Amino acid sequence: MKWNLRWVAAKRDIWRPSDLKTAFEQVGFTPSLSKVCALWSNKPVTVRLDDLDMICAALGCTVADLMTAEPLAAEQTEEGDRPQAVGEHPRAGSGGRPVPKQTGGAVGQHRPLPPN
Repeated sequence: MKWNLRWVAAKRDIWRPSDLKTAFEQVGFTPSLSKVCALWSNKPVTVRLDDLDMICAALGCTVADLMTAEPLAAEQTEEGDRPQAVGEHPRAGSGGRPVPKQTGGAVGQHRPLPPN
């Protein structure tokens, strides 16, 4: 789901979390400023249905305006079909992390230059 609270608020000329808190209070929804800032800044993990109703009432919108369904990445393409990014496949035995390139010599020792 995509969280569109800032976009919906901007359509109502609300540009700051403090202004959003004031709009919430006008409909009887009294969350803390930190909760309003969290809703403003991040996609919430959970939202109570009562809170969602109050948010919609304060902004004059619907739930469909606040949230947009997005397909999951796994559903968009099969794993083998998508293009691979550089460094996406870690080297074997690295525990999932890329391994730095080995120079083959001791520290401070340079590799020989190729012949001309």
